[in-house]
Amino acid sequence: MTKIVFVGAGSVVFTQALLADLLGFPELADARIALHDVDAERLATAEAAARRIAEARGARPAITAHLERREAFDGADFVINMIQVGGRGSTVTDFEVPARFGLRQTVADTIGVGGIFRALRTFPVLDGIAADMAACCPDAWLLNYTNPMAMNVWYLAAATPVRNAVGLCHSVYWTTRGLAELVGVPYEEVSYLAAGVNHQAWVLRFQRGGEDLYPRLDEAIERDPELRRRVRVEMYRRLGHYPTETSEHSAEYVPWFMRHDAEVARLRIPVDEYIRVSEENLREYASTRAALAAGEPIPVEGSMEYAPQIIHSMVTGRPRVVYGNVVNRGLIGNLPEGCAVEVPCLVDAQGVQPTAVGDLPPQCAALNRSFVGVGELTVRAAVEGRPDHVRHAAMADPNTAATLTIEEIWTLCDEMVKAHGDLLPEPLRRTGLS
Repeated sequence: MTKIVFVGAGSVVFTQALLADLLGFPELADARIALHDVDAERLATAEAAARRIAEARGARPAITAHLERREAFDGADFVINMIQVGGRGSTVTDFEVPARFGLRQTVADTIGVGGIFRALRTFPVLDGIAADMAACCPDAWLLNYTNPMAMNVWYLAAATPVRNAVGLCHSVYWTTRGLAELVGVPYEEVSYLAAGVNHQAWVLRFQRGGEDLYPRLDEAIERDPELRRRVRVEMYRRLGHYPTETSEHSAEYVPWFMRHDAEVARLRIPVDEYIRVSEENLREYASTRAALAAGEPIPVEGSMEYAPQIIHSMVTGRPRVVYGNVVNRGLIGNLPEGCAVEVPCLVDAQGVQPTAVGDLPPQCAALNRSFVGVGELTVRAAVEGRPDHVRHAAMADPNTAATLTIEEIWTLCDEMVKAHGDLLPEPLRRTGLS
C-alpha cells in the first residue's frame, strides 16, 4: 500500500482538501495516511477530519497520527510538506515590524522582508525533515507546498540530502482558468505554456487550437475599466505577458506600486492582506473542530491540487502534465543555473520530469532575476552562516529598496532577528554590522 505522510497536518482545511482528492482515486482508497504535526490538538482534529472524509469517500485508508516526525516517515513513499514555522504569531511579526518602518506588504511569504525571514525560520525544519527522510524513506518524493516556495526548493537542493523534491503551487492552474473565463472560452479548450519563478511566472502562450487568445484578453481589458485596476493586468499591459500570481502577491515583488499611496488606491492593493487571511483560517479551523465534536458534516470537496495528481500518476503510471518548482538545470536559459524555476513537468511512473522551456522574454527574465537575487542571498545566508547576506537580500528586494534607506533596512533586519529569535539558524542571530 502506498504510504503518504502529511507534515503540518494541523493545517486542517488544506489537509481536508488534499485528502478529498487523494481518496477520490480508487487506486489510493486503501493508502496508508500518516498525519504529523507538533500541535497535539490540531493533530487530533486533523485525524478526526481525515476519518470523516474517508467515510464520505467510501475509502478505507489506514490513518495514523504522530507527534514524532520520524515515526510518521517510516517507509513513506510520499511526504507532503505544508508547515508554517512560528504559526500566526510569526506571520503577524513579519507584518508589524516592517510596518513600523513604513514598509508595506500584502502577503509577505515569498520575497521581501517577510519572505526572507519566513525562509530563514523554515530552513532549520527542512534540515530535520531531510535528515529523517534520509534515515527512514530515502527514495520518497517530497512534495512541498510551504512558502517561500522558490527559496525552500533551492535550499533543499543546495543544503540537504533530499533526492526527490518538487514544489507545488496552484497559481498557474487558477490563473489560466481565470483567463479562460475572461476571454469566454471553455477552459477544457485552452492550451497554454507558462514558465518563470514561483509567484512570478508568465503565461508565454495562451491559445485555443491555432488561435492566440491574447487579443481577446486585450479586448476584454479595453471594455472593462475595472480590469485595468488590477496589478497584474497593469503588468501584462506593460510587459506583454500575463503574470501567474494574484495582484496582491504581484504588487510586492516589484518597486512600482507599494510605496505610492495613489497606486495603492488606484490598483486596490490590499495592504496586510495575509493577516486577514490568517484570521479567516483560524475561524475555519475552529468551525471544523466544532463540527467534528458535534458530529456534524464537514466539507468533502476536491481541490484540484497537484500533489494528489502526482501521487496517482506515479502509482498508476497514468501520465499527466503539472506545473512544478524544480532546480534550474538548463530549463530556463536566461535564469541562473541552480535556482528554483516553475515549468511544466511530465509525471508518470518514472517520477517528475521537468520540461526545458528555453529563454524567457528578456523583460520577464529581468524581473525574475531581481526576484531570484533575493532568494540566492537568503539561501547563501543560511548555507554559509552569513548574517550580512540577510541584509543584502533585503537590500536587493525591489519593494524594500524602493521604500527604505540602507540604514533603515539594516535596522529593520536587526529588529526582525530579535523578534524571531530562536526560530532562526544560530549563526544568523547576530545584529549590527559585525
